[in-house]
Amino acid sequence: MTTHRTIDVNCDLGEGRTPGERHLETQLMDIVTSVNVACGVHAGSAAVMRQTVRLAHARGLAIGAHPGLADREHKGRQEQALSPDFARELVAAQVSDLLAICRTEGARLTHVKPHGALYNMAAGDPALADAVAAGIAQIGPQLVLIGLAGSQLLRAGRAAAGVTVAAEGFADRAYRPDGQLVARHLAGALIEEETAVVSRARSLILHGTIQAIDGSLLQMHIDTLCLHSDTAGAVRLAFALRKMLKQEGITVQRLPHAG
Repeated sequence: MTTHRTIDVNCDLGEGRTPGERHLETQLMDIVTSVNVACGVHAGSAAVMRQTVRLAHARGLAIGAHPGLADREHKGRQEQALSPDFARELVAAQVSDLLAICRTEGARLTHVKPHGALYNMAAGDPALADAVAAGIAQIGPQLVLIGLAGSQLLRAGRAAAGVTVAAEGFADRAYRPDGQLVARHLAGALIEEETAVVSRARSLILHGTIQAIDGSLLQMHIDTLCLHSDTAGAVRLAFALRKMLKQEGITVQRLPHAG
């Protein structure tokens, strides 16, 4: 599979509840190139959104909306039955809220990445994927939809007027043989060992391959690599990843679509 020597590194932020968690998010902003900001539904608030946008903008990071399900108890990670119309409006409302904050802060909203259960459901459900893409297109053109590599979400984004897509990969999450992510509550879903995370990231970026949980080898092209802020040792893992990328001569930069 053809690979590239340039990669974007993104992180989901604006979800920290404690001063320690918010400090960790700030540290990660100095390592990643793109941030996905929780929009006050599954996590965060208007004040947290504004502060996160302000900090990210000051660092020259690509800023994206991270819309999720209204389920703070489960952090937006528990699946719900959603009609396409409801999903479209849910996404549009959250993206619109962050867009308004970006404008008042003089920042540009570049992309949208659904959160948690919404992301995973849309990855495999064509109707829901179409609704998410439509919600993004409803807000305005030129937004990039970040979705799981090879997923329905990317197909829907390519078909939506004015929306471009970026394929996302994960080094700190396990994959099923069908290319979907292993559910977080299952054994082996979260990968936290530094050597394993770095090795998987290298394989994804340089060779376009990653090992599924059953040992099979998946092929996928990615434009952006996600690092989760709630993975144990997230800052340490992020530094280790950046060190590997530098050693391999891989340029780390925001998605080309993000300008």
